[in-house]
Amino acid sequence: MHLMGTRIKKKREDFGFQVKELSAKIGVTPSLISQIENGKAFPSIVTLKKIAEALHTTVGELIGEYEDLNRHPLLKPEERRFVKKNKTGTSLHLLSYHDPSKQIEPYIIAFNKDSNSKGIMTSNFPGQEFCYVLKGKFKAIVDKHQYELNDGDGFYFNSKQSHLFKNISGIDAEMLWIITPNNN
Repeated sequence: MHLMGTRIKKKREDFGFQVKELSAKIGVTPSLISQIENGKAFPSIVTLKKIAEALHTTVGELIGEYEDLNRHPLLKPEERRFVKKNKTGTSLHLLSYHDPSKQIEPYIIAFNKDSNSKGIMTSNFPGQEFCYVLKGKFKAIVDKHQYELNDGDGFYFNSKQSHLFKNISGIDAEMLWIITPNNN
C-alpha cells in the first residue's frame, strides 16, 4: 500500500499538481489523497481509477503491476518461458518477461529435424518480424517467394505477409524471432 502511495505522489508531482488540485479533479478530500500517498488509507477501485485518469496513467502502473520487468530486465536461459509446440516438433520460447507495453517480443524457435513453423509464427496483424538463424538451414516461404537461410542470416518481413519456415538442415536448428506485438 505504501509503494502505491509513493507512485501516486510521484506522478502527481510530475504533473505539478498540489494535493488540493488532484483531490478537486477527482472529487475527494485533500485529506484522503494525503492519507493514500502516505500509505495510511487504501482507495476504492473507483477512486484509484479516477486518480489514474487524472494522472494520465493506468491502475496497473499505480499498483506496480509491471515493475517486475523494470527491476528484472535480465532473463537467464533457465528462466525462458515455453509458449507452445506444434505437431512437427517446433517449439517457441519467450526471451523476456511479459509486459504489455513492450515495443518488441523476442523469441527463440527450436526446430526439430524436418519441422516447420506452422502454428508457431502466427502473427498475422499489422507489424514487422525479424528472424536470425542461430543454427541450421531454412527454407523461408513468404508470399509465395522462396528463400534459403543459413547460419547468421537475417530476414525481415511484414507480419501480414503469409510466411512459413522449414528446417532443411537435416539436424535440429534454432532461430531468433523478433516481432512487434499486437497491442490492440
